[in-house]
Amino acid sequence: MKILSLTVILSAASLLVGGAQDRKPAAPVDILRGRYLVESVAMCGQCHTPRDSKGELIRSQWLKGATVPVSNPSPNNPWAEFAPRIAGLPQYTNEQALTLLTRGIARTGKPLRAPMPPFHFSDTDARDIIAYLRSLE
Repeated sequence: MKILSLTVILSAASLLVGGAQDRKPAAPVDILRGRYLVESVAMCGQCHTPRDSKGELIRSQWLKGATVPVSNPSPNNPWAEFAPRIAGLPQYTNEQALTLLTRGIARTGKPLRAPMPPFHFSDTDARDIIAYLRSLE
């Protein structure tokens, strides 16, 4: 039963990530791998999750947007002061999110502002990340 449920979830996520706009079969996605990449590799929660008065991440607000906890070391360089909500990826289409994660280009067509690193994930890793983020409310 667990294997069947996991297969259904992964199949549904595959459809979500591939979407009709791609006009080709979507590669299978791995939401658990996406979670690992978000939490342990990219460390997205460090900036995109609010903190309490002790500086601890507020897990009930996981990836729902927050003030960037690091100050701009050089006022002459562009710097993001707020990290937007990425739970559910409400601002991005799948294609825009794929471009952001594989080329470091925002949906505006411009490079991301520091301290956001210009990620260059593989398409497979990026699709796994997108599937995981889309799975969040």
